[in-house]
Amino acid sequence: MAVNGNASSSGLIVSFGEMLIDFVPTVSGVSLAEAPGFLKAPGGAPANVAIAVTRLGGNSAFVGKLGDDEFGHMLAGILKTNGVQAEGINFDKGARTALAFVTLRADGEREFMFYRNPSADMLLTPDELNLDLIRSAKVFHYGSISLIVEPCRSAHLKAMEVAKEAGALLSYDPNLRLPLWSSEEEARKQIKSIWNYADVIKVSDVELEFLTGSNKIDDESAMSLWHPNLKLLLVTLGEKGCNYYTKKFHGSVGGFHVKTVDTTGAGDSFVGALLTKIVDDHAILEDEARLKEVLRFSCACGAITTTKKGAIPALPTGSEALTLLRGGA
Repeated sequence: MAVNGNASSSGLIVSFGEMLIDFVPTVSGVSLAEAPGFLKAPGGAPANVAIAVTRLGGNSAFVGKLGDDEFGHMLAGILKTNGVQAEGINFDKGARTALAFVTLRADGEREFMFYRNPSADMLLTPDELNLDLIRSAKVFHYGSISLIVEPCRSAHLKAMEVAKEAGALLSYDPNLRLPLWSSEEEARKQIKSIWNYADVIKVSDVELEFLTGSNKIDDESAMSLWHPNLKLLLVTLGEKGCNYYTKKFHGSVGGFHVKTVDTTGAGDSFVGALLTKIVDDHAILEDEARLKEVLRFSCACGAITTTKKGAIPALPTGSEALTLLRGGA
C-alpha cells in the first residue's frame, strides 16, 4: 500500500482509556502557582490517537468514561465532531471528568498536577463495556493509565481479552505519567503486567530508560523489552525519528526538523498514523521497505503536531504530512 494522503481502508481502530482536559498556562516558563491564567485543551492519549486516525481518513472509536458534567459532554462532542464513533463512551453521574494542569517550567521540564480523586475515567467497570464495539475492532489500542486503579483496571483487562479473542491487533503505548502512580516500582510492574499481550508496542526514549533501568538508547536495551508474540517494537526519539524492531529485521527512520512549539500529542499522532496505515494490511509489519515508508509518514505526522499548541488542534491531515514528506525537511 502506497503512503497516500488518506486511508482507503475502513477497518475500525478502537482506542481505550482516558480523556481529560489539560489546563495549559497562558505564559510559558512559570510554575503552576505563578501562572496568571490557563487555557483548556482536550487531551488524554487514547482519545488523541482516535482523533489522529480520523484526521487521516481512518475509522476509529473511543471507549472510556467521562463525568456527566459540562466538560465530559464537551469532550464527547469533540470526539463526535472529529468523526470518532462514540458508542463506547459512558457518563458517570457521581464523579467529575479528569483535569490536569500542565506547565513547562523554566528548566524545560513539564510539571503536572492531576485532579482525579477519583475521576470518572477511573470508575469504568467491565459491565459498562460496549463489547460489540470492541469485538468489531481490527486494531485495539490502549495505554497504561487505565491500569492504575480498580475498577478501570479490570475493565481494561476485559476489553483487551475480548479484542484479542475477536482477532484484533493489540497496540500498546504505555504513555508513562509518573505523578499518577503510587511509586516508580508500581508503575514499572503494572506497565509490564500486560506487556506480553501486545502485538505492537511503542515507547519513547524516556520510557525505554525507565522500563529497562538503563540510560542507553540502543538495540540491546530495546530488545530486552522484546517478547515472543510481538510483531513490532518502536522506540521514538523525538526529532531524531524512531528505531524499529521486528522478528526478522530492525533499523531506524530519521525525523523532521520543524519549529517546535509544543510536543504534546506528537507520540499519539505518530501512533495514529501508523495504525491507520497498517489496520487493513498487517503484512506491512513483515516488509521492511513498506514499513519504513509508513514510519516516515508517522514521523512526519508527529513532527507537524509539535508545530502548534495543544494536541488535538495540531493533529495533521494526510495531505499536510505529505507536504512535509515531499519537502524532504
